Amino acid sequence: MSARTTRNRMLAAAAITFATLTLAACNDGGGVREEGASKVTGSTQSPSTSATPSSPSDKTNEGTSTGAGQTANDTTGTTGSKDSSGSTGSKDSTGSNDSAAATSTRCSSTTTRTTATEVSRPLNHVLLTVTNTSAGNCNLIGYPAVRFGEAQSVPPAFEDSKPQAVVTLAPGESGYASVLLSAADGSGSNGYTAKSLSVLLNNSTGDAARPSLPAKGVYVDDSISVSYWQSTMADALTW
Repeated sequence: MSARTTRNRMLAAAAITFATLTLAACNDGGGVREEGASKVTGSTQSPSTSATPSSPSDKTNEGTSTGAGQTANDTTGTTGSKDSSGSTGSKDSTGSNDSAAATSTRCSSTTTRTTATEVSRPLNHVLLTVTNTSAGNCNLIGYPAVRFGEAQSVPPAFEDSKPQAVVTLAPGESGYASVLLSAADGSGSNGYTAKSLSVLLNNSTGDAARPSLPAKGVYVDDSISVSYWQSTMADALTW
């Protein structure tokens, strides 16, 4: 065996011996201590990741904040208890309307002034004007019941002239209705000249207004018809 081979074997044996001693030293507790140190480190980190207990001042602040929230909620509840709908109900406009309706009465000959005016357009028409002379509102309901001269019946109304609402007159205001006296083309029959006129304002019984007619009178035939009461002169003369 050569000297070089012998040296190599000795180096190999020395390396094995060194490795054996090193392994023994590791198993002697050094490795365990290192693992233990790792566990301690994990244990040390655990408190740092847990929630920090609130200090007394924090609890005080938290309580104060909660109290403020409850106060706000309580205030909201109080606002709800003071619902404005109650106030609105006490000021219900419907009550006012009912009150106004209760104080409005049918217009009568004693609370109004009635005139009859012969107009040039449309032909053969008389315009009735009723003015409220009272201190309160009054209603013109339906159409006027008119009688010219000695007529025994009242003429019909143009149904198409019926307004959507009753005509209400405030003090000083006027309502209007037109009367077609005779056919414009002369087709009417049983004509006569009338020099007097009576008007029941609401097509009902009661005191009649007696507006004056022109001195020569007006010519009437069986074509006579009236309009419903209107709030404007123009509407009345449409019929």
